[in-house]
Amino acid sequence: FSLAEDVTKVRRIKELEALEAAWNEWSHTRQSLQETSALLNDQDPAMRALAVEEHAALTQTLSALLETTFPALLVPPSPTAHLSALLELKTGVGGSEASLFCGDVIRMYLRIAALMGWKAAVLANNATENGGVKDAIVEVKGEGVYDLLRWESGVHRVQRVPATEASGRVHTSTVAVVVLPLSEEVDSAPEKDDLLSMDDVKIEVMRSRGAGGQHVNKTESAVRLTHLPSGITVSMQDERSQHQNRRRAIQVLRARLMDRKLSQEVVDRRAVRRNLVRSADRSEKIRTYNFAQDRVTDHRLGFSIMNLASVMEGEGLHDILKALERKHHDELLQDVLSE
Repeated sequence: FSLAEDVTKVRRIKELEALEAAWNEWSHTRQSLQETSALLNDQDPAMRALAVEEHAALTQTLSALLETTFPALLVPPSPTAHLSALLELKTGVGGSEASLFCGDVIRMYLRIAALMGWKAAVLANNATENGGVKDAIVEVKGEGVYDLLRWESGVHRVQRVPATEASGRVHTSTVAVVVLPLSEEVDSAPEKDDLLSMDDVKIEVMRSRGAGGQHVNKTESAVRLTHLPSGITVSMQDERSQHQNRRRAIQVLRARLMDRKLSQEVVDRRAVRRNLVRSADRSEKIRTYNFAQDRVTDHRLGFSIMNLASVMEGEGLHDILKALERKHHDELLQDVLSE
């Protein structure tokens, strides 16, 4: 068997673990219930009382399996559960304050990555003179990264008083985040990738621009890729060599193409249903960070966390993402049951 086939089999086995565990619990509980039922008419009052109590608990367990666990297993396993993620961040309205907040958001993602045991790295960082970040690309690798972080796509709004604001007036700034799926399986051989053919890619090299000391403008290390069928372009100049920048650019291009493919699959699935579930709009404001009131409001969930620091440090963000994941799972279950 090939490595790809082995990986597929391992994933399939892992997907079936929940079903096996639920069935084993169901079988064991049913057997225990049958054994307990025989004791309900025992001559010993103490034994009867214990049997009644145990019978009620076992019946409740079986009901929970029937009403919650088994229906949840009807939801197909996520086809993207194994994917890592690329996060693209760009400042919106707010000027220098938006660039400072962009830096804060990047640190927030690095914090949750550390909290979850993921590997994170900033691949591209367009820094500003005031210490902020105009735009950046962050790579986060690990199991289940994309499925959890995909809910971060959208506009993040911050309301706070900038350090340079003498009158104490609250400013509103925004940062747009796009989360792209990242697969490592074919990074080493992009020419064989069924998602991306290098024959369809125009490769241009140029001298790097911006800060960087003596190395900048000395060699043609910057790379720009243009995917001719889609018109998608990717530029990369943060690495020291042309080879490294080319590899990073291909990685980002693949992620954008995979994101486009997944988005189209979602549209196609929902187009055949009468009741469409509104997909996430990346131009939509998804969350507000109000520093003055120590409040973070997620507008999709409709609730606020009165501890902004916990969100920026990762723990509060994890709680929000898990709530969004449960919401998504419930919606998928409703879709399955309504079909």
